[in-house]
Amino acid sequence: MKACAYVVGPSDGPGAALLDMGRELGFPVVLPFQSVAAAEAQSQQTPLIFFLFAAVHDVRILKGVADQIRFAPARRIRFSPLLYFSESPSREAISRCIEMGFDDVITLPFTRPRLMTRITRLVDHTQVYHETSGYLGPERPIHRGSGQFRRLEIIRTAAIGTSVLRDEMRVGV
Repeated sequence: MKACAYVVGPSDGPGAALLDMGRELGFPVVLPFQSVAAAEAQSQQTPLIFFLFAAVHDVRILKGVADQIRFAPARRIRFSPLLYFSESPSREAISRCIEMGFDDVITLPFTRPRLMTRITRLVDHTQVYHETSGYLGPERPIHRGSGQFRRLEIIRTAAIGTSVLRDEMRVGV
């Protein structure tokens, strides 16, 4: 897959393991995350960008980076898959990742076939996203409350990055 994987996390421990894992999964470009601006520049070379988040003690510290990505002006960045990797995340950590708009929370076992299945389902398939004033991410039942939201159908491809197929305003009931 011609895509870039940015690793969000420390340069050692879980972050270093994710850098290695990204290379083993066949991402031709695997880099430590520096900034959204750097990711936007990289998206000119590899339009499809993945953000791989390393396990942390408290996932709330990831919110700043997740928001920078999810609310970036460039579609190639804001609709990029956010994946959180943890051996055994707590229920609270999973819930917080969902609230931050992560596409997936991946737990053990980190086998190549299992990871490739989880990653490839995010590419070349239509995905539905919801956007509110404080959330942009996959459609989930918790985001169907009352109030106005945008419902976006997107597709990600390695050649183009992200395309928005449908964008409509809706009101929850």
